[in-house]
Amino acid sequence: MSVINKNDILAVLQVLKRYKFKDTENTLKKEANLPDIPEILTHDASDSVFETYQSEGDPDTYVACYSELRKFVDSSLDDNKFELSMILYPVFVHMYIELVYNNHEDQARVMMEKFGPEQEYYYQDDIKRLAMTTKRNQMSGNDITDTFKSNEFIIRISRDTLSLLKQHLQEMKANVLINIINEHLYFDLYEGMARNKTQCAATAGALLGEAKRQDNKVKIYYGLLKEPDYQQMMTQASLTEEENDDDIDVDRLKKKKSRKDSVFGKKTKSDPNAPPLDRVILPQLRETELSEKIKALREAQKRVDLGPDCLPSVCYYTLLNSLHTVTCAEIAEDSSFIAIGFSNAKIKIWSMTPAKLRELKSAEELKDIDREVDDVLVRMMDDRKAEASKILLGHTGPVYSCSFTFDRSLLLSCSEDSTIRLWSLQTWTCLVVYKGHLNPVWDVKFSPHGYYFVSCSHDKTARVWTTDSPHPLRIFAGHLSDVDVCTFHPNSNYVATGSSDRTVRLWDVLTGNNHVRLMTGHKGAIYSIVFSMCGRYLASGSNDKVINVWDLAHGHLVASLASHTSTIHSLCFSRDGTILASGALDCNLKLWDFSKLCEDLSGENVNVSHNPNVKSGENYLLRTFSTKQSPFITLHFTRRNLLFGVGLFESS
Repeated sequence: MSVINKNDILAVLQVLKRYKFKDTENTLKKEANLPDIPEILTHDASDSVFETYQSEGDPDTYVACYSELRKFVDSSLDDNKFELSMILYPVFVHMYIELVYNNHEDQARVMMEKFGPEQEYYYQDDIKRLAMTTKRNQMSGNDITDTFKSNEFIIRISRDTLSLLKQHLQEMKANVLINIINEHLYFDLYEGMARNKTQCAATAGALLGEAKRQDNKVKIYYGLLKEPDYQQMMTQASLTEEENDDDIDVDRLKKKKSRKDSVFGKKTKSDPNAPPLDRVILPQLRETELSEKIKALREAQKRVDLGPDCLPSVCYYTLLNSLHTVTCAEIAEDSSFIAIGFSNAKIKIWSMTPAKLRELKSAEELKDIDREVDDVLVRMMDDRKAEASKILLGHTGPVYSCSFTFDRSLLLSCSEDSTIRLWSLQTWTCLVVYKGHLNPVWDVKFSPHGYYFVSCSHDKTARVWTTDSPHPLRIFAGHLSDVDVCTFHPNSNYVATGSSDRTVRLWDVLTGNNHVRLMTGHKGAIYSIVFSMCGRYLASGSNDKVINVWDLAHGHLVASLASHTSTIHSLCFSRDGTILASGALDCNLKLWDFSKLCEDLSGENVNVSHNPNVKSGENYLLRTFSTKQSPFITLHFTRRNLLFGVGLFESS
């Protein structure tokens, strides 16, 4: 028997022993001719992972070693102090874990009480969870110890700063400290001057430090796909409508054509950064979708161009008597429907226009309809059953997110019951239940081109699906905690995710491999992400009350917009990409000048050795709108750049 096969069998035997499948275990041992392995099977697999923490050193030296390290950092020159200070937190965590593993509980408690509170504020929640582990048998299963034992903490550091650290460690001769740094820390070296305090703080805060520069070197296609020639289709449609009109206003038609050219000229240009059209197979447009596209472009001709001197009008929808029952809200792309998810597993859909929600006629009635008439789709719907709202039932837990297709024919929903459901908005029934996630599903989003959708879950994964398959096409694994939010890139080639591990990641739908961008800088869990209309930038909002803007071309943090005083739950770009709107639990809506930010960024040279200087938000905030007592849960720009907001009323 080969060594590989033997190791595989031993791994299976360990699982069988853990779950007490005695008969199966004995049968496998007999068939594999491995009767004498009690010492292997009685060895706890989780202990083997923690063996690097085995130490026979004096437990009383840990506090002294850490104190000396802290004094060295504090006394260093400002040029290197801030990079050196980034090693204090991971060293503290691993020292504490090592003390607990070696049953030095009193010294571990002293270490936690003395040095825990002085760590950075954004690590305090992690430290509280770590402090719950006070005995060796509690280590397996604690998410912080599990994460730190299996991964290296990443610190980006200049060569000069690392030389100073090495020199100090040699002088100290502290084996405990040297072993921890060698075993559990990874230094991502770069040449040049060390970073200052602001630069270090900009990318700090993630569960396991910063991103390696290697993580963001893969070329990505952030450009937009070239759209079909809808202008020709619209021209033909317009001629059909006006061919019977005897009094055609020539000047009006010229103005109309000029307006069309300005709208379509932006959409039909080839983007040098766009992916090949066949890189990811996209579905063919159905007749209803094509009709909806043409309708959307007609609406775009009437769109208001926004800017500092022309801010959008805002329409706010308040949900009454729903503070502890509403869990999510979503508005359809054409602003005609709104879907609300509830904690009692219901989904309620309202019409936002005077038109009521109609249902497809029965099969018997559909037989009698002439398929050749122009209004066949209208005749298929039953006006007798039209209602202002509809309720969808099927989930067995709170509904956390909903997503409409572009043509409003389908709705996705995800729930605490670990499933995703696809609903028909013509029959108002559930078509498919997608099972695959192991835990509650927090978010789900359709691709801009339909057919594909992405979901994310408490199981630390994001998954890409197609509507016609019950199994995921891609499983994106790499986050170290819940994946709270996800969305598709406008070209449908990439998926962005935000997590409670305080990182934002970009994944390639084509390859399905490791992330192609890893972006750190948030100090709290990420609850909202949105791509810019041009596809190059990604904005993310967090419970650290900050909006970060990332340049996907290099994976750099380019702006940090701080003005909110509570968790940011919704971000939305205007249809022309000039305004970024943000809504938060502080009951404030803020409008940011994104076009000015892009102009400021276009003239800067990118330093690839480390993150460039991050722009602050006070230069880009245009206006703040406050509600009385209604925190925001979603925002939506209509095709004409009217801004819709949805929130819950909090009674005093």
